[in-house]
Amino acid sequence: MDGGGRLLRSLGEVGNGFFPEAHPRFAGPFSVWAGASAAPSLPARQRRTARLKHAGKAPRCGWGIALVAALFGATALYGSVLGGQYQNFVQENGTVGDILAKAAGFSIEAVAITGIKELTPSEILAGGKVGPKNSLALLDPVALREKLKALPLIKDAMIRKLFPHDLAITVVEREPVALWQNGGEVSLIAADGVPIDRVRDTRFNALPFVVGADANARLREYQALLSAAGDLRDKIRAGILVGDRRWTLKMDSGVQVELPEIGAEEALRRFAEVERQSKVLEKDVISLDLRISGRITARLSEDAAAQRAAALAKKSKTKASAT
Repeated sequence: MDGGGRLLRSLGEVGNGFFPEAHPRFAGPFSVWAGASAAPSLPARQRRTARLKHAGKAPRCGWGIALVAALFGATALYGSVLGGQYQNFVQENGTVGDILAKAAGFSIEAVAITGIKELTPSEILAGGKVGPKNSLALLDPVALREKLKALPLIKDAMIRKLFPHDLAITVVEREPVALWQNGGEVSLIAADGVPIDRVRDTRFNALPFVVGADANARLREYQALLSAAGDLRDKIRAGILVGDRRWTLKMDSGVQVELPEIGAEEALRRFAEVERQSKVLEKDVISLDLRISGRITARLSEDAAAQRAAALAKKSKTKASAT
């Protein structure tokens, strides 16, 4: 429990390979932060804590030992730079400054992350490039905030350094409300239709789906159609914007319902009533045209069209025989 009575959960489940069970620490008398002035109070399910496991972690020692280590480190560094090995060393172990800071007792042992809804703790840490090679003393909270804000789903972030070993990250996510397909690529879009990011997995599949150039800019119009659909809403797979003028609805059954340019909501309400009574969508049809007021024109599948033609021919033949 922290000072406010909130539970900090372990990030050992994150799966980055260096997150054992967390034992959160409390903020010391000093903290350095970047971002908003105060972290919002959030549910425990949106609060995560990661403990960074430091392989070969140096024991905490006095400043004298640290200074001696710095002297030897500087000598070794000079030789490694001349040999072109310094970059490889930094990649594997971190900068010399971070190594010395960790030896002096300023390693990052726990990271508390709040505000996440769609993102995972591992995505936050990877996006901010925070790992066991970093030291708390040399971590730049402003730079970390900018790295996190560069992630498409993050609108803002607040970073606090809680000496000697803890880091607190609070993020504000952009909220995706729909999917938009254009030119073969599917993107997440916000309520105002602005694209957030390309869809990379299936976690957003339940969101409304619009297709076509500028369909994202007409998102509110499509949402109004979904509201007018009533019981049909759960059967609508996507809305296709045709010629930047009108919508065609793609149903789960594969049937396309063509709506008029004007009065689309009312036409959809009337069709929902017809569907309740006649189950038109369960019949052997390819498309239903609602563009003429008061009429529903159905396009049959090839098999259904052939059967209908045969039935009409038989009816005409019977009528001719009777006369």
